[in-house]
Amino acid sequence: MLDNDTIVASATTYGRSSLNVLRLSGKNALFIASKLAKFDFKDIENFIKPRIAKLTKIYFENGALLDECIVLYFKAPNSYTTEDVIEFQCHGGSFIAQNVLQECLKFGARLANPGEFTKRAFLGGRIDLSQAQAVAKLIDSQNANAHQMLMRHLKGEMHDFCEDLRSTLIGLLAHSEVFIDYADEELPKDFLEHLEQKLQVVLKKLNALLEQSQNKRMLFEGYKLCIIGKPNVGKSSLLNALLRNNRAIVSEIAGTTRDSIEENFLLGGHLLRLIDTAGIRDSEDVVENEGIKRSLERANESDLLLAIFDSSCPLSKEDLQIIELLKTYKLQKKILVLINKTDLTMQLDSKLLEEFNPLLLSLKGDLYSEDSLLEQFKAKLETLLDANENIESLLLVSEYQFQAVQNCINALKNSLEPLENGELELFSFHLNEALSAIASITKPYEYSQMLDVMFSDFCLGK
Repeated sequence: MLDNDTIVASATTYGRSSLNVLRLSGKNALFIASKLAKFDFKDIENFIKPRIAKLTKIYFENGALLDECIVLYFKAPNSYTTEDVIEFQCHGGSFIAQNVLQECLKFGARLANPGEFTKRAFLGGRIDLSQAQAVAKLIDSQNANAHQMLMRHLKGEMHDFCEDLRSTLIGLLAHSEVFIDYADEELPKDFLEHLEQKLQVVLKKLNALLEQSQNKRMLFEGYKLCIIGKPNVGKSSLLNALLRNNRAIVSEIAGTTRDSIEENFLLGGHLLRLIDTAGIRDSEDVVENEGIKRSLERANESDLLLAIFDSSCPLSKEDLQIIELLKTYKLQKKILVLINKTDLTMQLDSKLLEEFNPLLLSLKGDLYSEDSLLEQFKAKLETLLDANENIESLLLVSEYQFQAVQNCINALKNSLEPLENGELELFSFHLNEALSAIASITKPYEYSQMLDVMFSDFCLGK
């Protein structure tokens, strides 16, 4: 149920800008706008027409001019929240925006909670829960493919998927309930087998959705790319070159990097979490050994491994250890191998690296020219990410959706044994559990307390 009060918030961040946008939503939105514009409330709808931008002077309560801004009126239910919405498009700078906000509060509005505009859109029936979650993710999205998937959610594809699944489960439940009501009648021989076959089809579809979504989680969370190698092969230099910033300390002293350094990096629409690790070697230094231990942990946690070798030196004991590590992860992770320092005389025997199709690299000269080895490496990495993000099927986009689908799968699995034994009351009970779980993705049965937690992660004004 929608609240009766009127909320206000800035939809743009404060700071130096050409424009600030503030939104009012609720039954008194138009009344509050009339107070700021110094219009008689009876005449305000004649002056501000729905969905027509109007240049309007707005004033402080004492009558002093506050700003001349664009006012837009979205009449209920044809607005984002399904309520009356007023949008003020004011001049930039924090002073005007903060004072427009304060004037709205004086005339009865209250400051919106994080995500409350979208929460009202959900409660008003304009969007379902899957679309609301897509809105939250869309704001933080830094990935082209993630954006594409979230737009599919906004268009209602997840809603359609859940409705189709729900219809199938309701059909199974209806068949079960009919025979519970006519318990004295003998069940058709193929009845239980027919129900189980349909149930297995649903389980197969849900398991595929869950598996595909788990494999593609990095679309929304970003890839963890761990840079490994022995000391002084150029790990930190590569990190700095990619970031175009001296983020990591570079020196010829082995063990300079003693702990992991993590930085975000955007490559062709792909969000990467670059992890520069301590050089892997045998060391008697307690602190350095802890850094090496953490390097191995980061390698295990990463989605992609980037191993660097020094072309100017023969393969060492540490290099051979890293090659064995790569072989261990070859079937689990995407692996890229770089042979660095190719501007120096080649001393490294690359035969042991051939199975990884190593790329050559030099961090000398003009690193950012189109034909530089660094740019060639970035192009290879982008191609690898593009191939990994080839998505056609719908994906789950939040932890809440993952849990709901897993709960549905568990309930359906629990229904198989009573179905096999002809215990239709227990079978129906588990089907109702599955229905409740799948419905929670779009519109849960009991959701008031859960909504407050979920929408609290949104930003103000959304």
